[in-house]
Parts: sequence; structure tokens; C-alpha cells
Amino acid sequence: MKHVTKADGGRQPFDRLKVQRTLKRMGVGTEEAERIADEIEASVPDGVRTAAVLRMIRARAKTVRPAVAHRTNLRRALGLLRSKPDFEEFVRVLLREHGYRVETGCVLAGRCGEHEVDAIAEKDGKTIFVEVKHHANHHRVTGLDEGRIARAIIEDLQEGFRSGRCVVAIDGALIVCNTKLSEHAKRYATCRGIDHIGWDYPEERNLRTMIEETQSYPITIVAGVNRSVAARLAGAGFVTAKQVAYGDATVISRDTEIPLKEVLLIAERARTILEP
Repeated sequence: MKHVTKADGGRQPFDRLKVQRTLKRMGVGTEEAERIADEIEASVPDGVRTAAVLRMIRARAKTVRPAVAHRTNLRRALGLLRSKPDFEEFVRVLLREHGYRVETGCVLAGRCGEHEVDAIAEKDGKTIFVEVKHHANHHRVTGLDEGRIARAIIEDLQEGFRSGRCVVAIDGALIVCNTKLSEHAKRYATCRGIDHIGWDYPEERNLRTMIEETQSYPITIVAGVNRSVAARLAGAGFVTAKQVAYGDATVISRDTEIPLKEVLLIAERARTILEP
């Protein structure tokens, strides 16, 4: 059995099905994905680094779906966003795509103090406050501190509501991050009833799956959109590829001061990524 070497130096068995899933997320058909996965598994040496496998996947995918050339790795794309305000706004847009009513940046009065939260979200009769954690290095792990802080805020806000200081009845908290979560963070959140959305957690409804279900890709998924361009787009409220792909290019160019020719190129590449 062949193994791969992860970014942190750990080793794990080569996962052919994972290669297939990655190819399918790039728009490669099932039969082609199976064929390419077989070829990659047969050709890589034991202990190959996962980064090298991803490069091979991308290179092979481009031969059957040229649009792959216009997109970058999703984890890397999320890391390219600025923590504030870009990623925070991206999370708010993503939650709206999934049916939440979202209010931007609010200060809520607890029993013992005021708390500035990144958003208040409501769905199915439940109101939560949202805390967003972003790492430029997507290989980092989000740990326990965010959960402990969220738990303390929940208690203070609920006590504040009962005493009449807080005008919003908060039912819980949601922490959203662009990285994986430590096992300690997962256990604490589960025990304390705090919702988490991380890169691959929970298994069925995580950041990656939520983005892919609604095609709510960050604008940095488009090849050639660097941090500087992304910041100018985000500053004008354009944080997703869909917003640029199907927006008014003239308005986007005016609001961001990015040349119209460049906006049109980004929009064309974004549509190529989004459309089959």
C-alpha cells in the first residue's frame, strides 16, 4: 500500500477515492475521474507529498476540463482573503445563501459587559451570534480558545437578556473558520452545544461542502486574482465569484477602480468556473 506525506509531516494511506472526489469537484466526469485517479495512484512513489499529488490532479484535470486552468485551490483561495473585512463578509454571504437572515456586525449588551460580534444570524426560529476566525495559512489548526470565549459570551448575553440589558434573545453561537479544528476544540464545542463550521467539520455540512453546494466560491478562486485585487473588490462589496461573474462589469470597475478590461477578464474566468 502506498502512503502520502501531509504538510505537517504525518503519513497516511493513499486515498484513491479522495483523488476522485477532488477531480469531480473540479468538474471532471465520473469515468474520467476514476481513470485519472488510477493513473496517479500507479505513478506516484510511496511517501509522495500531498502537495505533489494535488499538482498532478490539477494538471490531469486541465487536460479534460480546460476551465480548471482558471481556478485555484479552494483552501488557498480562502487563505488569500483578508481576515477583516473580506472573510467576515464572505461568511455572511455564505450563510445568506443557505437560508439565514444575517445582520452585520453588532454590539450586544450582556449582564456584565458589551460584546461586538461578527454577525447575528437567524434560521428556523433560532437566533445565534457568529464569530469568524481566519488564518492566512490554511494549514494551521483552530483550537479551543474560540469555543471557550463563545461559551462565556453566550452566558453573559443570555443573562443580559433576562435582566433587560440585551434586546436580542440569543440561543447559541456559531464559530466559522477556514481551517481544520483541533480534536480538543471539537470535543469542547460538542459538550457545550456550540456550533462550529470548519474546513472539513462537521463531515456532512462543513465550509467546503457549503461553498460547493451553492457555488459560493470566494473571488480568489479565480486564477490571477491576488490579495490586492481581492481587497479592492471586497472593499466594494464583491467577495464571491458569482457576484463578479454575473454583476455589471462597468459598475464593478467604477466602484473598485480596477480597469474594465481586467474586470471583464475576471468575470469571464469566473463564469467558466461556475458553468458546466
